[in-house]
Amino acid sequence: MTHQPQDKESAPTREQLREKIEDTRDELGRTVEALAAKADVKAQVKAKAAVIKEQTAEKAAHVGDRLRDKAAEATESVKDKTPDPVLDKAAHTATHLRDSVARAGQLAADKTPDPVHEKAHMAATMAKANRTPLIAAATVALALVLLVRRGRRRR
Repeated sequence: MTHQPQDKESAPTREQLREKIEDTRDELGRTVEALAAKADVKAQVKAKAAVIKEQTAEKAAHVGDRLRDKAAEATESVKDKTPDPVLDKAAHTATHLRDSVARAGQLAADKTPDPVHEKAHMAATMAKANRTPLIAAATVALALVLLVRRGRRRR
């Protein structure tokens, strides 16, 4: 019951049929890949998140630049509107304050005995070397203090 073609020229050859099958398979593969990509919601979300992250970073940079510009304009405006004697007095006061703080620090350092300096240096070195246990101990101590205070409030 096979149908025999009456005209040999109109019937496709085996090679043509194979090519057509191969083309159909390729097209089907591309279609399946496209459908799989549409169905991969996780990948779509990641791609969208990356785009939004990039846009947000650009907007943040733009806003930051605008804020810096506005702050610079405001600073210049205030300087322009402030009388020179006030600016001079502010600069003199700032210099005097810096000098006073430096002198006070030097006096405190001069009056502190050397053994205290050495002990403080050793304590700082040990604290840096043992950060994790110190943090854990501080956390436990804080928790105990909070528990004691909480217990006192209930009474």
